[in-house]
Amino acid sequence: MAQDVIPRDILPKELQNLDSFQLISLNKSHITVGSLITGVIIVILTFVLARLAVAAFRRWRSRLDDQNAPSVYIFEKLVSYGIIIVGLTMGLTALGLNLSSFTLFAGALGVGLGFGLQGLVKEFMSGLVILFDRMIRIGEYVELQSGQRGIIQEISPRATRIRNNDDVDVLIPNSQLIEGVVANWTLRGKTRRFHIPFTVAYGTDKAAVRDAVLKAAHEVSFTQPDNDRQKTQVWLVGFGDHGLKFELVVWPNLEAVKRPNALHAAYTWAIEDALRAGGFEIPLQQIDLRLRALFGEEGKAALTTLNLKPAKPAPVAEAPASHNDAADDVLLPIEAPEPTPPLSKS
Repeated sequence: MAQDVIPRDILPKELQNLDSFQLISLNKSHITVGSLITGVIIVILTFVLARLAVAAFRRWRSRLDDQNAPSVYIFEKLVSYGIIIVGLTMGLTALGLNLSSFTLFAGALGVGLGFGLQGLVKEFMSGLVILFDRMIRIGEYVELQSGQRGIIQEISPRATRIRNNDDVDVLIPNSQLIEGVVANWTLRGKTRRFHIPFTVAYGTDKAAVRDAVLKAAHEVSFTQPDNDRQKTQVWLVGFGDHGLKFELVVWPNLEAVKRPNALHAAYTWAIEDALRAGGFEIPLQQIDLRLRALFGEEGKAALTTLNLKPAKPAPVAEAPASHNDAADDVLLPIEAPEPTPPLSKS
């Protein structure tokens, strides 16, 4: 048998048998000072080891791209949970507790906790579903029904931490992400289309407005180049009370998508610069009054009374052909869903 680090014969009699001094006796289990110290040390080392493992996985994830990092995050959580469960079991065993003798007690305790902590168990199971379902992963930008938007930072046993663009961390219970409607803006690393509205005065040349706004949009650094399916366009979407209502339809890069408020402001700024530089009128709210009768007279008779001549109608010029981006967009092919990978044969 290995010798003690400090020989017992040089210790006071009160301390020689301290490690075997019995503190608590539960059924056939006896907790002594030595077993208590050993159990506490094992539990402390367990949490230290779990933190070191999490730190190692995080350093690994920081060197990976956005596609592979979420997979490593799953292993990070599983390893940390496994270390804690095994460590706590070893700590209870070292404490001197006979776990087999507590089976009936643990069952009864589990039933009681099931009623009191069912909410916590529900959130924990929902977190596991989120981890393995992989429809919502860390680093992705999501929007909830409540209007909360942000980047997934962490999926913990109770809640998922989302950080919005104001660097505010929002804790969302895991069950809400499972049971509610969640819009994932960046699922599988794809961008999305934004609509930036603006208005110009009636009578403005639509084609000139389109060319000026398209040029300004393409000069924004995070606008993606056009391809067969994703094109930057200008749509005429309606007739407002004060002018023609347009929308800039644009596809920014993935990083810009995660900052929608700043993105919207940047394109609005670029559109205003383009309209001002091109001399296009941005209409203000105004009220036009038409006098239907003047001194009992209307039309040309009223003008004659005021010694005014009716304005000669301007010659109608043939309108130049303009490009209709919205019509082109209707003709674009719809992207087919990605094929489901075949199941591997056992």
